[in-house]
Amino acid sequence: MSAHGSFVERAGQVLIAAMALGIVMIAQRYSISLYRWGLSILVVSTFLQIAVGNLPQDASAMRSIVTTIVILTGVAAVFAIGIWLVPVLSQLGH
Repeated sequence: MSAHGSFVERAGQVLIAAMALGIVMIAQRYSISLYRWGLSILVVSTFLQIAVGNLPQDASAMRSIVTTIVILTGVAAVFAIGIWLVPVLSQLGH
């Protein structure tokens, strides 16, 4: 591990900074374009933080990237199943 911390620690710090930037961009009242970019940055960095927050601290960069892709695929699958189930479950009561 280098003096600057592991890849996972640095990635987590960058993502937290990106989330803070997104919140600041959303909070400003002057530009709808900045608001949209801030919302996009906040959503993307939040999903990436979900994955990076579940990585072992000693994981290499390549292992971290592969594990992040696997975790994000799982998150996307849960969302897709939820979207698919909404119309199915809403018809059960009719």
